[in-house]
Amino acid sequence: MSDNMLQTIIVQEEAGLARITLNRPEVHNAFNAVMIGELTEAFERLAGKDSVRVIVLTGKGRSFCAGADLNWMREIIHYSFAQNLEESRQVAELMQKIYLSPKPTVAVVNGTAIGGGTGLLSACDIALAAEEARFGLSEVKIGLVPAAISPYVVRKIGESRAREYFLTGRRISARRACEIGLVNDVIPRSGLEEAADDVLKLLLTSGPEAVSNCKELLTRIPGMDPDEAKEYTARMIAELRVSAEGQEGMAAFFEKRKPAWVKE
Repeated sequence: MSDNMLQTIIVQEEAGLARITLNRPEVHNAFNAVMIGELTEAFERLAGKDSVRVIVLTGKGRSFCAGADLNWMREIIHYSFAQNLEESRQVAELMQKIYLSPKPTVAVVNGTAIGGGTGLLSACDIALAAEEARFGLSEVKIGLVPAAISPYVVRKIGESRAREYFLTGRRISARRACEIGLVNDVIPRSGLEEAADDVLKLLLTSGPEAVSNCKELLTRIPGMDPDEAKEYTARMIAELRVSAEGQEGMAAFFEKRKPAWVKE
C-alpha cells in the first residue's frame, strides 16, 4: 500500500530514518484491524529497505496508544473462535515483526500506552517516555489477558514484575515504568523530541550490519546452551571482522576518521 493511501498511520522517511506515527488521535491512537494491517505491512517493508537505518514509532496527539479500539472490540465480541484466532494471530504477527526487525526500533512514547499500546513499545528495542505517560496491562479487568504482547513485556520487565502487573492491572507511572525496565528513560514532554534525536544520532553512527547482528545476537543467545553459544559468537565476530563494514570500521578507527556509513 502506498504511504499516501494509509488510513491509520503516517510513514515518513528521511536521511536514514523512518518515522511511523499512529494517526488516530481522536480515539487516542487505539488500534483496530486496519491499523494492525498497516503497521505490519509498514514494518515488513521498511525492514527490507537499505536506505532505512532506524525506525521510530510514536503517536499523534496526547496519547501513544490506548490499546484496542472500543468499536473494534464491540465487533470482536460477536466473533467465532476461528475469527478471534485469526485476529489474535494478526496482532501476534505485528508484535513479532517489530521485535525481529533487523533495523533498530525506537518507541517515542508521547503519552498514555495501555494494553496493546504497552505491547507495541515493549516490542521495540528502546523506549523513551514523556513524564506524563501512563502505562497499563489491565486486560484482566475485562476478563482477558495480555496474551499476544506477553512475550515482549515479560522480556522487558521480568517474570516477577509481569506477574504483579498482569494479575492486578495496576496502572504504571512513567517513573515506575523506567524503574522496572519497561522504558529506558523518562523525559519532560518539551524535551522528548530532543532526547529522541540524541538516541537516533547514536544509532545512525553505528555500523548498519553490526546493529543488525547485535539484534540477532540478543534474540538468539538466551535460548542457546553454552557450547552452541560459544561457536555461534566466535563465528559471528570472525565474520564481521573480515566483512567490508568491519574492515571499514576498524580502518576508520585507526586512521582517526569517520567510517563511510556516517554522513557528515
